[in-house]
Amino acid sequence: MEVPNHIAIILDGNGRWAKRRGMPRGYGHVKGCENLEKICEYASELGVKYLTVYAFSTENWKRSRSEVEGLMKLFRDYLKKCIKISRKWQMQVRVIGEISAFDQDIQKSVHTLEEFSSQFDKLHFQLALNYGSRDEMIRGIRKIAAECVSGKLSPEDIEEERFGDYLDTAGLPDPDLMIRTSGELRLSNFLLWQMAYTEFYFTDVAWPDFDKKELVKAIEQYNKRDRRYGGVKEEQNV
Repeated sequence: MEVPNHIAIILDGNGRWAKRRGMPRGYGHVKGCENLEKICEYASELGVKYLTVYAFSTENWKRSRSEVEGLMKLFRDYLKKCIKISRKWQMQVRVIGEISAFDQDIQKSVHTLEEFSSQFDKLHFQLALNYGSRDEMIRGIRKIAAECVSGKLSPEDIEEERFGDYLDTAGLPDPDLMIRTSGELRLSNFLLWQMAYTEFYFTDVAWPDFDKKELVKAIEQYNKRDRRYGGVKEEQNV
């Protein structure tokens, strides 16, 4: 089985998972966070080199105040716990998104975690917090515009590869496989630039129930795809 070099996951269904069990949405987020630790372990064991997960989008601020506050508490706890996780799995952690919107203590935890884990390279783990692909591209365009105005960059030098250098994912390979849990069939403003040639896998399984067996199932489906960019799949002889 060929294991994708880079897997991206939209972690969806925590709230609905909890509601079906008569529990508050926050309980689902806690269980989803616990599952994320397990999936990092499974991905590393399978040989995945890069794992990027969509944990909190720029649109998630619109949720109820109580749910957002609960998520902030969860982030505070997880970012500190992730120090131990990164050491255990030799995992380099990078947060993508506009973290300046978070309180100072969360921003400090992000920087501490990124600095501590920079020594590891068995698994490169990207955590998308306050991330939105359109926001990412607008921020990238502003950086390019500023460099053009200052004379550091010429408009003629702006090409696809160069543009990628101004995104949050600069230096990372594009995802080979994107997984979305809980039955939704949309990208929800996630890695729109980076997933131009990514294979998509959608499952009805909610994120807290997404285990190693489900991850392997997604990878098996990936192996059945024709991965020639822009190529035409050859017709089988009848």
